[in-house]
Amino acid sequence: MGSNGPASTPAPPPPSFPLDPLPDADSPLLVLTQPTHAERVATIKHTYRNWGFALTEPDYVAREAYLTTVPLARDGGITHWILTVASLPPDRRPILSSCESLRKRAISCRRRAGGGDDDRDGGKGAVDVEIEVEEGLAHGIGSVFTEPAYRGKGYASRMMKEVGERLRAWQGQSLFSVLYSDIGKSFYARHGWPAYESSHVSFKPAVMGSVGDIERRKQVARAIGYHELAELCAVDEKLLRADLARRCRRDSKTHVAILPELDAMLWHLMREDYMTKSIFGKTPTVRGAVAGEPGNRVWAVWTRGYYGGLKKPEGNVLHVLRVVVEDPEQPDEELVEGFRSIVQMAQHEAAEWKTQDVQVWNPPSKLKGLVEKCGIKSEFVVREKDSIASLRWYGNEPAAEVDWVANEKYAWC
Repeated sequence: MGSNGPASTPAPPPPSFPLDPLPDADSPLLVLTQPTHAERVATIKHTYRNWGFALTEPDYVAREAYLTTVPLARDGGITHWILTVASLPPDRRPILSSCESLRKRAISCRRRAGGGDDDRDGGKGAVDVEIEVEEGLAHGIGSVFTEPAYRGKGYASRMMKEVGERLRAWQGQSLFSVLYSDIGKSFYARHGWPAYESSHVSFKPAVMGSVGDIERRKQVARAIGYHELAELCAVDEKLLRADLARRCRRDSKTHVAILPELDAMLWHLMREDYMTKSIFGKTPTVRGAVAGEPGNRVWAVWTRGYYGGLKKPEGNVLHVLRVVVEDPEQPDEELVEGFRSIVQMAQHEAAEWKTQDVQVWNPPSKLKGLVEKCGIKSEFVVREKDSIASLRWYGNEPAAEVDWVANEKYAWC
């Protein structure tokens, strides 16, 4: 999916429609609905000039069609939305604004009412606290787009207002919806999606052979490919559920997460496959790295994102989708060598596949400690405009009382 926000690059003018003037954004003549196939293709072609630079236009259109067939998106997992004029026939109506939503499994965890006081055991978690867990859905919103001829009229605002409410009960009970704004924090916050932490640690690419022989001999991490992902994702989900429960024992917030299941990872990796096959004529075999033995492992899964292709490689990033430390109580000193090896492998893959940066989103305190101790130069970046993680909560609690756990790149769409 593309970035969220009304992009500024000019697109071809839309076809003329038998309606002049166009309705106001608050008009009852407007409707939120799903596009026809022809309308969907027309929308993709309009967005190509903003988000498809790494591919040819036919490849970009084909990629968007392909992404509706991958496990997370097929069988209704992805929904395309358009704001248009209700009275006009399909394929003869203006697409005033458009977006997509991707269905994901999610979880929320909170203390049961009357379930105990904070810090009864010195901050380690009150063992007698009762935890209420709710399974549900989260919808990720992406590709928010308004053609230049229709901008400045409030159509995107009208669409987001309606989409936000529609997703509350779309395909089942939704716990929350998320999006990643590329137009700053205020627009989507006004429409119900307040901004959450949006930061990342950045490492620069480096060829493995450029480090000394001693460092090469210290490579203790092992490559992760497709065949390891199912086991790792199952372990990750179990660990994340336990983490949510621990958090609930320590404070009275509601803790929520998108589950890091296999299909959520495959959406990114299969998207990457399409891009690398189109750009390089081949696909990667290394999708991450793991160090340590079961129960004491640390691992990372990554994907390569191409926004400028080989013409503008400065826009290409190796995104670490998820970093997992199996035992959060394990001392950093026992983990740092393995973590260093994982970072070095990521740096090497970034260089080999023509990406200009390695990014780890919103690292928790444990991971920040490993970054500091691993001895590899890095930069901590707080994003103020691009990829602003934003969450709309459908429960009764104020957004300030909702803790988004594992707010990492794998949740992006």
